[in-house]
Amino acid sequence: MAGEKGPLRLALAQLNPIVGDINGNCQLAFDAVASAWRDGAHLIALPEMMVTGYPVEDLALRGDFRVSSRSAADHLAAALADAGMGTIVVVIGYLDQNENGSGHARLGVPVGAPENAVAVIHQGKIIAKYVKRHLPNYGVFDEFRNFVPGHDTLVVRLHGIDVALAICEDIWQDGGVMPEIAARNPGLLLVINGSPFESDKDDSREALISRRAREISAPVAYVNMVGGQDELVFDGDSLVANSMGEVLARAPQFHEGTMLVDVQARLRTSTPDVVISEGELADYPLLPPKVAPALDRGGEIWSALVTGLRDYVTKGGFPSVLLGLSGGIDSALVAAIAVDALGAERVFGVGMPSKYSSSHSLSDAADLAARTRLNYRVVEIEPMVSSYLMKLGFTGVAEENLQARVRGTTLMGISNQEGHLVLATGNKSELAVGYSTIYGDAVGGYAPIKDVWKSAVWELARWRNALAQSRGEVPPIPESSIMKEPSAELRPGQRDTDSLPDYPLLDRILHRYVTLDQGFAEIVAAGFEPALVARVMKMVDRAEYKRRQYPPGTKVSARNFGKDRRLPIISTWAP
Repeated sequence: MAGEKGPLRLALAQLNPIVGDINGNCQLAFDAVASAWRDGAHLIALPEMMVTGYPVEDLALRGDFRVSSRSAADHLAAALADAGMGTIVVVIGYLDQNENGSGHARLGVPVGAPENAVAVIHQGKIIAKYVKRHLPNYGVFDEFRNFVPGHDTLVVRLHGIDVALAICEDIWQDGGVMPEIAARNPGLLLVINGSPFESDKDDSREALISRRAREISAPVAYVNMVGGQDELVFDGDSLVANSMGEVLARAPQFHEGTMLVDVQARLRTSTPDVVISEGELADYPLLPPKVAPALDRGGEIWSALVTGLRDYVTKGGFPSVLLGLSGGIDSALVAAIAVDALGAERVFGVGMPSKYSSSHSLSDAADLAARTRLNYRVVEIEPMVSSYLMKLGFTGVAEENLQARVRGTTLMGISNQEGHLVLATGNKSELAVGYSTIYGDAVGGYAPIKDVWKSAVWELARWRNALAQSRGEVPPIPESSIMKEPSAELRPGQRDTDSLPDYPLLDRILHRYVTLDQGFAEIVAAGFEPALVARVMKMVDRAEYKRRQYPPGTKVSARNFGKDRRLPIISTWAP
């Protein structure tokens, strides 16, 4: 009878696909389904765009890519049936295209338009398809953002339980598809996701899932992908909430794997679009729910930085990484991240002292290398700099920047010779105000901490050292690197504060201007000195051309440079 409850064994597979590796991604999916099938799952959900990887950006414009994705989904369905696993229901995200305009024509969506879709697979076939209603701001999908699919919602009946499907942003919109899902009165809402990590997002994500469960008076299951893709990092954090919004199960963040959950859901609550099986399951011993502990703030950001670098290097096919080690906190932090991501044997550091380098620069760099056991060498740059100066006669800032550029050339030359990927070690505060040298310290193929404020650099260094101490390990970052006053050491006695405010003060202003988009009057009203605010804002605006040339790096904030915040390079507007 309607209103009774039945159990459903649900598998949530938070996997790490590679964009474009359609065959490899389908093999990952096949293996996850096989594992869930052996464990007695009735339904398995895999992430958004699992078949193609995510985000695909302009690959979605390629007709052959869309056709390959759809064909791969069909082949996966057939392969599962051929392997005797046709009875398990598979919900998987893939890239499709609008074939005939049905349901779309009135909104002007052309035939062949890319569709961010979910396939429901059973007994060797795709038996139903749902197209994402609300699409994220990731390039190619923008122009098709608000079209209505052939059916506004999709409800599938499995063992008497009416399962509604949604994709990622669908549930973040208070309007749109959510009222329609609520009106369908499902017994379970299943949401597949490619939801990038942002600091503190897990708290808002959990609150959202709990709220949606209460709104529809039904459990909500949420599966998310893991891993790094270019600048984005996906943290998994898949979870299930009951109809009262209480978290029943939660998967570990940043870990690939499949979580099994037995969900009790009301039977025959809706009028389904597709009926797979009417008969409810007999009672069986339920699995004890597992709720993985949430990481603290430092653990989340550290895991994101490690994951982002690891997957950029491994998915990109780079054998190793190379960075300049100055003895300062930024390069020390990047080195520690790289060692955690790749292992010390794949990390190569170079000390490049000039005539202005302090003795502790080399000793601190050597100490870091000994603590982390990374590969380390010293290359004296003074002879190279002197040769340039004799020919060109540079003085002042040109001489200072020459040292940085010789270091950059040295790193890129070693990279070419030995095959390493060069890591830029600049932080978000420096990037914001243009405190870097193009073709100098800004060179590299990846910038692990480009979205980390300088204040957070120190916090993360202390967090990582404390973690090592709690494990009985040697802290990777020398205390002297954490405690010393920041300096580029490009002239005698130079300090960062010669050119910039103290970083804690600078970061508070930058947070308001960059992250919150506050203007001059708002920032001054918050208690900051007007002349300083004007100076910082001018530095940020004038440095846009430098940021456009900076390497990609892991996004960990809600507002990073590149994807989230772009200013015109040439602009005369001022408050």
